[in-house]
Amino acid sequence: MTIDRITADVAAHRAEWNRLYAAYADYYKVAQTPEMRDRTWNWIMEGRITCLLALDGEGRPVGLAHLREFLRPLSSTVGGYLDDLFVHPPLRGGGVVDSLFDAATAHARERNWSVIRWITRDDNYRARSVYDRVAARTNWITYDLTP
Repeated sequence: MTIDRITADVAAHRAEWNRLYAAYADYYKVAQTPEMRDRTWNWIMEGRITCLLALDGEGRPVGLAHLREFLRPLSSTVGGYLDDLFVHPPLRGGGVVDSLFDAATAHARERNWSVIRWITRDDNYRARSVYDRVAARTNWITYDLTP
């Protein structure tokens, strides 16, 4: 699959983003309502999250990445967190994810982020093979504390 471009100018692509994001939630078996997607979309429109969309040759979104800034007090730097990364399943393996990572890296450099960090499910082997190629796996373990 040839990607025409990656864009952060996503306002005109709400319906396609919604379709991709709902498929992403389904993949991770996360119950998600339209209201939840509305809230996330609003965060994107407010600039709290940067959404990168991979567009095919006809201008249709076929992949997405959501990035946001986070502070790293110990190193006194700012990093980027990759919350979500999804490529339309029939197009996986065709370079879409590489284009999204290239754009995310450029985005991080423009903002002088010291790192882009993300998590993935342990059994997400296909994605992990890509992640092992483009980034260094850490030895940190993630915990969730529900308040």
